[in-house]
Amino acid sequence: MTMVIFSHGQESGPWGTKIRAMAEVAKGLGCKVGSIDYQGIADPTERVDKLLSECAGITEPLILVGSSMGGHVATAAAATLGAVGLFVLAPAFYMEGYEDLTPAPPGMQICIVHGWHDDIVPVDNSIRFARTCSATLNLVDGDHRLTGNLDEINEYLTQFIKTITNDL
Repeated sequence: MTMVIFSHGQESGPWGTKIRAMAEVAKGLGCKVGSIDYQGIADPTERVDKLLSECAGITEPLILVGSSMGGHVATAAAATLGAVGLFVLAPAFYMEGYEDLTPAPPGMQICIVHGWHDDIVPVDNSIRFARTCSATLNLVDGDHRLTGNLDEINEYLTQFIKTITNDL
């Protein structure tokens, strides 16, 4: 059974609106789900360490899902964890002053969803990252939170999980 682990953003929590909605989709597709609680941890490196630690015992095929800083964290940990897929929303890549912290693209299927009207993480950052690794990139009419785009996100997530699990 595939395991889907969620990583939330800087200002949210482990079971916010988006994660709850996506977790239901993943469960409906026969996946086990979990969400890491990073509240109170501001440093991205500490968040990556926590994700690595929390997922160390997972033996099932692993899909990492992350939003904003959680997208950065999931990307940074994906190769080390041997994930089979990476699905990120408005990932905090190439942030001004922190460009060097952007993780290298892991060698796996990657899907990015980003809102055209994001005023926190420029959409061009996801375009740039996707171009470097030929990731699937879905640009939607939304802002950074993407809460108005849950139906679209869940469609993309459904297709992503089905593609990954069919290849296993």
